[in-house]
Amino acid sequence: MTQRMITLPLLGLVAGTRAALGAGIALLLADRMTADQRRAVGWTLTAVGAISTIPLAAHVLLANKEQPALGEAERRTARAAI
Repeated sequence: MTQRMITLPLLGLVAGTRAALGAGIALLLADRMTADQRRAVGWTLTAVGAISTIPLAAHVLLANKEQPALGEAERRTARAAI
């Protein structure tokens, strides 16, 4: 099993981009705005979410690839250092 360690700010960025993508898709499907407003906001949020996901996903998947998985003792030490 491959383990990856990411920082809390990076996790926040990943969650934020996923939220923007989801909100954009939801606005495209919703009927609360005029069609033109909904399309403009929906496509913008969808594009921002999708485009910003690519470098973040690459960072998470490729950044820690060379580091071996931590053992239980090393995890406790890493948590204590934080």
